[in-house]
Amino acid sequence: MVFPKVNPDSPGGDFPAWPGATRNVWRAGKPEDGQKMSENEINAANKMNKNGRSYLFFTLILLVSLGFLIADLLTGSTDIGFQNIMTWISGKADVQESWYSAFKLFRLPRVITAVLAGAALSVSGLLMQTLFRNPLAGPYILGISSGASLGVAMVVLGAGVVGGGSILASGAGSLWLVIAGAVGAGLIMLLISLISIRQKDIMTLLILGVLIGAVVSAIVGLLQYLSQASDLKLYVLWTMGSLRGVSPNDLRLLVPLILAGLVMAWIMSKHLNILLLGEENARAMGTPIMITRIVIFVCVSLLAGSITAFCGPIGFIGIAVPHIVRSIFRCSDHRWLVPASIIAGAGVMLFSDMLSNFGPGNAVLPINSITSLVGIPFILWLILSKRKSFFQ
Repeated sequence: MVFPKVNPDSPGGDFPAWPGATRNVWRAGKPEDGQKMSENEINAANKMNKNGRSYLFFTLILLVSLGFLIADLLTGSTDIGFQNIMTWISGKADVQESWYSAFKLFRLPRVITAVLAGAALSVSGLLMQTLFRNPLAGPYILGISSGASLGVAMVVLGAGVVGGGSILASGAGSLWLVIAGAVGAGLIMLLISLISIRQKDIMTLLILGVLIGAVVSAIVGLLQYLSQASDLKLYVLWTMGSLRGVSPNDLRLLVPLILAGLVMAWIMSKHLNILLLGEENARAMGTPIMITRIVIFVCVSLLAGSITAFCGPIGFIGIAVPHIVRSIFRCSDHRWLVPASIIAGAGVMLFSDMLSNFGPGNAVLPINSITSLVGIPFILWLILSKRKSFFQ
């Protein structure tokens, strides 16, 4: 005798998978009892199945990302074998070895930066897509990264324009970059949010993001024209995006900032889930909408602004990874999406960093170019396929 199975992916997740089925199904364990499962038992079974599947997917994503992490540690101009890395992990590495300095000062900070950048940009995109209920929202698409770029341009190029020396030459240069990037990203985020309250059309917001990027580019172009040659070269190299410019001392500032933003996003998971129901329903359920918006503003500005300040504008990670994670987990529960976006974003960035090491003649390719080549086809598919939003 074949017993019907409950389909956890059916609408509502609580009903059997055939048309006209009732809410009660026979117990698969003891059909001879003639007993039927209650609705609560069905819900509990479905929840257990979904959680088991989510744990499996999360474990697979974690293992793949760990594989990319190890592979990225082994990739670079200096040949550092896996045995040497294990020796360093065990604490038995000889500091006099030729590979030790290259690994500690360059290779390891680069990989750590890749993990932080991928996690921060992915979570930023996830928060923006939830807040705006817009599947095309992301730090790069809606101009958030452009705002951070403008802030950095004011720091790098502005001092030379007014006749002063470069701020980056001072000991507080990194701190100024972070402040400028976060403020620039926050202002654009606030502007887009105010517009989105009255304008709900996805393509209109996308066009506004492009226009904001064009205005920022015009302002930056004026600064470039008036700036000193040395500052201009530094800024142009920064715009290409790089994970190699972050030193161990910079990580002491970057790591706490990114961890703080990620923890804030995780704490907000419950409120993010409620926001998916719409602001009216969220307000009726007692969610403080204004406070939630402000926390999301601060979180996105901190994450996207800090990474953009240190690594340059890195595109399409923030929009592509959240959609990939939703497609894998087939849910909109941010208690799963936030940590999964952190792990998956880190994995995608590590993979992109590996590809950037295979330029012609051992040249290192700009990371922004690699992420664009990886992410743009996904964005085109998302637009042209006219998929329904995950939030509808």
